[in-house]
This record gives sequence, C-alpha cells and structure tokens, in this order.
Amino acid sequence: MNLVLTVLEIVAPVFLLAGVGFAWVKLGNEYRVQFVTQLAMTLSVPCLIFTALMKTEIEPQALTALSLAAVAAYAAVTVLCMAVVALARLDRRTYLAPVIFGNTGNMGLPLALFAFGEAGLEYAVVVFAVMAIYSFTFGVWLVSGGGSLVKVVREPLVAATVLGGIFLWQGWQTPPFLTNTLDLIGQMAIPLMLITLGVAIARLHPGHLPRAVWLSAVKLALCLAAAVGVGLWFELPPVPFAVLVLQISTPVAVTSYLLAEKYGADAQAVAGLVVVSTLMSVLALPVTLAFLI
Repeated sequence: MNLVLTVLEIVAPVFLLAGVGFAWVKLGNEYRVQFVTQLAMTLSVPCLIFTALMKTEIEPQALTALSLAAVAAYAAVTVLCMAVVALARLDRRTYLAPVIFGNTGNMGLPLALFAFGEAGLEYAVVVFAVMAIYSFTFGVWLVSGGGSLVKVVREPLVAATVLGGIFLWQGWQTPPFLTNTLDLIGQMAIPLMLITLGVAIARLHPGHLPRAVWLSAVKLALCLAAAVGVGLWFELPPVPFAVLVLQISTPVAVTSYLLAEKYGADAQAVAGLVVVSTLMSVLALPVTLAFLI
C-alpha cells in the first residue's frame, strides 16, 4: 500500500499539471503553444541543462557511464524501431522519429525529479541532453529529408549541453548572481513544459488510432527492453539505471507532432501517437516506477 501511494505521489503532479493545461484550453482561454515552446526550448530548458550540469555532483566515471549507456540505448531503440517500421511498411518520415524519441523533457525530467530528487534530475538531464542532440541531428534529418550541421550547432539546447559539460569537466562555476538568475529561469522549465503538454494534447486531432495503439504498445515494449538491457550491460547503479529506463520509455513527444507539421509529414498520424502513447503511460509509468523505486 505504501508503495502504491509513493508511486501515485510521484506521477500525480505530472498529470495534474498537464491537466491544468488541458482544462485551460477547454475552458476557452488563450495559450500560444508556439511562443511558450520557443521560450522553453530556447531559454528555460537550456538554462536548466546548463546549471544542472555545472552544479552536478555526479562522479565523472558515473557521468561517463550514463552518457555512454544513453547513447547505446538510443542506438538499440533506433535499430529496433527501424525494423518495426520497415516490417510494417510504414512511412519512415512520419513514424520513425516519434517512436525513437520519447518525451524526456516535458515528462521525463519532472518524473525523475519527483521520483528520485535532485540526484535523479541531474541524471535525467544527462539522458535528455543526449536525446536532444540526437533528435536535432538524426531526428530532424529523418522528418525533413535533410539536415544542416550549422542549425544543430546554433540550437540553444546543444550549446547549453556542450557549455555545461565543459564547466562540469573543468570544475568551473558562474558568479553567484548569475547562477541564481539562471536557476530561476531554469525553474520555469518543468511546470511550463507540463502545462504546455496538456494544452497541446487538448488541441490535437489524432488520426489512425488503431495503428497508434499497437505502435505505441510496441514502442513502449522495445524501449523498456532496450533500456533495461543496456543498463544491466553497463552495470549502472540503481538510481541512474532507473532514470535511464524511465527516460527511454517515455511516450511520444509533442515536438514530434510539431516537426511533422513543419516538414510536411503526416501530422495527424503523429498526433494519434502522441495522444495514445501518453494515455498509455498513465498506466505504464506507475507500474514501471513501482519496479524501479
């Protein structure tokens, strides 16, 4: 009973804040998703990543192990998902990126924070940073049919990750007044992303729902298997192991829908994946957390 209550306490804030965004839109209030998303992805999330990396107290060896494990997990997920998309004869531009990249920002970061505290958030930021760099290179290339290295370098998320990594490696710290400012900006990220997730889901018009159901279930199973296998292979300690599994198995991100809209893929099919996989996570994440904590 105590375990059930603990899991509910962890997942409840995530879905309650998303519910705030969902209700906000359904009540007819204005919410500019593109503006808020741009604010989060170009300002608050980069500040969160930079300060989390700069202030992290993770052992360098553990940090390296988790980074390599995240790369290996995404490589395994990519191969498995490519096989599924090819065998099912699905459109690669539409379906491959969404089933590879999970919602490690809007959902993964707060879940790791609520489940494992500040240490969990630090580990989750590492996995999120790996995913962000991968999604802004290979992910954009998949959806658009071509990518630009210059665009990748200019992405604030990538710059914040690289800069935070340098500060962590050298043991540098920004002046206290600047650190406090960056901390405040970064603290906007988690509630902002969760509310935006609810708003975006409220406005989606999902399509191809039967396909979205089986594909979401397959994505969850493959991601869990890959993350657990890689975590065991790297012999990760309990908390980074749990965070890796949690992050890799998050549902399809709303950003996948936005990319599909931007580059002319089947956005309604991706919307179906976002809605179904997120609803599926309501059941799957508490079960997963029950095994991890």
